[in-house]
Amino acid sequence: MSYDNHTPDSRFRSLIGRFSYPHLLTATLALVAATILLGVAAKATGSGLACEANWPRCDGGPFNLFPANLPSFYEWFHRFVSMFAGFAIVGSALAAWRLPDIDRRVTGLVVLGMFLTPVQVALGRQTVKQYTMDILSLHFWTAVTIFTLFLIATVIVWAPRLTGTHVTAALALGIAALPAHLVLSPAVDAGIATYSPTMQLTMYAVSLTLLGTAIVAAMVGRRRFTGRTVTPLLAAPPVAVFVLFFGRQAVNPTLEVPYLAAVVALLATFVAGLVLTRRGESAGGGADALSP
Repeated sequence: MSYDNHTPDSRFRSLIGRFSYPHLLTATLALVAATILLGVAAKATGSGLACEANWPRCDGGPFNLFPANLPSFYEWFHRFVSMFAGFAIVGSALAAWRLPDIDRRVTGLVVLGMFLTPVQVALGRQTVKQYTMDILSLHFWTAVTIFTLFLIATVIVWAPRLTGTHVTAALALGIAALPAHLVLSPAVDAGIATYSPTMQLTMYAVSLTLLGTAIVAAMVGRRRFTGRTVTPLLAAPPVAVFVLFFGRQAVNPTLEVPYLAAVVALLATFVAGLVLTRRGESAGGGADALSP
């Protein structure tokens, strides 16, 4: 009896066959999102400098490689996960560059993300060595840019399997997430005495959800629908960015009105997009996909 089909190499190839490039890209996107949220957790708990301004080392264990206490653990774990996110980013970019069947748009997006990663690492170091709000803000927005690049690339590779139903689901999720974002923002006094770390972390998770749903709805909607249905879908991503920006700054009373205006505008685009896409699906408009 031949055992050729059961060699370690064949099992490895079978495993690789199950986890294709779209899966790698999706896992990388999840790691990038986790890195952002862990960074928010470190900032919200005041743990950004807990490693005694050491970078990349911390303040405990052999050679100060490990955290010495719980606050240090938040910062250390953020760095730990970001290391794997960096490896995944580089791996995704190299795989896209080497694999012949990967969409060149995807290659361009993930390679750009790879080039931004060392910049993000340097900014992360500066948040420890030279903590200023400008550096912290640039660190955050660079991370969001990398997240956006990988999100767009992920939508492109999965696009053939995404339908009009995914568009309406994304819009519905966005509509549900907006009130949560509003309640969790500093612009709204919901009777909570302090803006707790849990609230901040949840708000940023909702922020990434809003940006993600807007991008998914716009990209898939552009493929699956035509005419005026697409207009509010394409308007949603830039409006979502405004919501993120002003929501992050809404602790400043002078920016509360722009934030609330952006929330209303995003809600209007989500609702309009949902109504029009449902009409399009009912009329058969979602059956004809536009070219990629």
